[in-house]
Amino acid sequence: MKRYNKIYDAKTFKNVREVLDNAVELYPDNKAFIIKEKKGKDIEYKNITYKEFKEQINSLGTALIDLGLKDKRVAIISKNRYEWALTYFTVLNGVGITVPLDKGLKEEEIISCLVRSKADSIVFEKEYLETMKKAKANKNVKIKEYICMDDIEEEGFRNISDVIKNGEKLLKDGNKNYVGAEIDEEKMATIIFTSGTTSMSKAVMLSHKNIASNITDMMYVEKVYDTDVNMAFLPFHHTFGSTGVLFFLANGATNVFCDGLKYVQKNLVEYKVSVFVCVPLLIEAMYKKILAEVEKQGKMKIVKTGTKISKFLLKFGIDIRRKLFKEIIEKLGGNLRFIISGASALDKNVAEGFNNFGILTVQGYGLTETSPVLTAENEKTMKLGSVGIPMYSVDVKIDNPDENGIGEIVAKGPNVMLGYYENEEATNEVIKVDKEGNRWFHTGDLGYIDKDGFVFITGRKKNVIVLKNGKNIFPEELEALVTNLPYVAENMVYGKTKGDDLVVSIKVVYNEEYVKEKYGEISEEDLKDIIWKDIKEINNKLPTYKHIKNLVITKEPMIKTTTAKIKRFEEEKNL
Repeated sequence: MKRYNKIYDAKTFKNVREVLDNAVELYPDNKAFIIKEKKGKDIEYKNITYKEFKEQINSLGTALIDLGLKDKRVAIISKNRYEWALTYFTVLNGVGITVPLDKGLKEEEIISCLVRSKADSIVFEKEYLETMKKAKANKNVKIKEYICMDDIEEEGFRNISDVIKNGEKLLKDGNKNYVGAEIDEEKMATIIFTSGTTSMSKAVMLSHKNIASNITDMMYVEKVYDTDVNMAFLPFHHTFGSTGVLFFLANGATNVFCDGLKYVQKNLVEYKVSVFVCVPLLIEAMYKKILAEVEKQGKMKIVKTGTKISKFLLKFGIDIRRKLFKEIIEKLGGNLRFIISGASALDKNVAEGFNNFGILTVQGYGLTETSPVLTAENEKTMKLGSVGIPMYSVDVKIDNPDENGIGEIVAKGPNVMLGYYENEEATNEVIKVDKEGNRWFHTGDLGYIDKDGFVFITGRKKNVIVLKNGKNIFPEELEALVTNLPYVAENMVYGKTKGDDLVVSIKVVYNEEYVKEKYGEISEEDLKDIIWKDIKEINNKLPTYKHIKNLVITKEPMIKTTTAKIKRFEEEKNL
């Protein structure tokens, strides 16, 4: 029997414009965004209220339609910034179709995506100006309007500030082409490329219905307050990046931007961030840094004792965690209350650790193709190691389970994509229609559902290492164990070919700073011996066929996507 993931009341949204209009009506004077502007050595903070955000959306949308972009495709490329969100929601809510592009793409990949998506316009930051000039000169690129987020003086290019001013004038003159535009909830509203490698990427088609249904589902399960401050860290071109910021806007929260990976902790303090959505790699790194500092100060015993006491008191409804671990929370800005982990599996010890400190830490699971969330934990429904239970409007089941109940995770619901753009064959491979006409999306992820309805992911179908004796090894299971070693920054388990079989192998990226502090000037060979010793201890707790038998170590980070997922295929080519 399905457990429905619904603990809060929420309005049902049919399209994205309804989500924003509702937020503007409820929170007109709340700060929607805080923008940091550097003027020489001085820093100024500019607040954009919900009312002002809506006014700018209407101005930009009116002007874009006046430029002939009604029902056209508008690409967007930049780091996370206010103009990205402004453009995305403007185009989505009455202009045409958005095409978010990965800011980390190489020049030729950007141009390829513009051609493949048949983009009619692009809004970009000036960092990409030279690429845009090359796109302009490419006869296969059909873009009519190039609009820069920053003020530039370049023939054939517009500035978004000028476009917005023109829209303001058009609105004053009574132009209602944008504000009166109708939304077709079922039609394609956005095209999102799933991978940074263009030749391999698929273009996912999502509708307003897909996105809005997921926002409604999220509001049923996660409590966000209009006083919360969210740091928009996940890249906006990533589905959970853009849908995530919409979720926080739906709740009247304030959104701020990170200055970069090196400045995460500084920004948490600077903006008094209370909600942080990010990738497991960063959450795990934050946790290891906290523990390393605790150990350095000789306070590990105090923390462990405090954890036992607070856990005992929680049984009686007495919560002293945030008081007890005030010093740790202060290092994270003092206001951090809620961490949401997405993109890949979070180490359960890390999730438990942050929850022990009084910072609610939950996992969600989903894919671009599912707009994106399929399952989630929340403050009332949690189980360590799981990714929660299915969202309210989503059904999840295990296809073709083995004797342990492990099989492919498949799902259906209003959030399942329309399909892959101009790729019917690939669409039919992942969406199977049953006798009742239900469209089941095959995720490619392996897992099981326990008796309480919690979903557990064991690995990616294509990553499974199949040994000659028929045994299956899920790399993610072993990686989770190695991640706990304090000096490990990241690791990847893979099958190394030896004769006609595979040898379970691992590549470990070590934290150079930690190693230097712990072991001094140690040679890489001696460090490898230390790592081998720890891996052998892990092996001793595992069945023989799962033993790691080959080790590669390095201090160089692995090749990753912009959501910090290791590009296994590319890494394995070099091993």
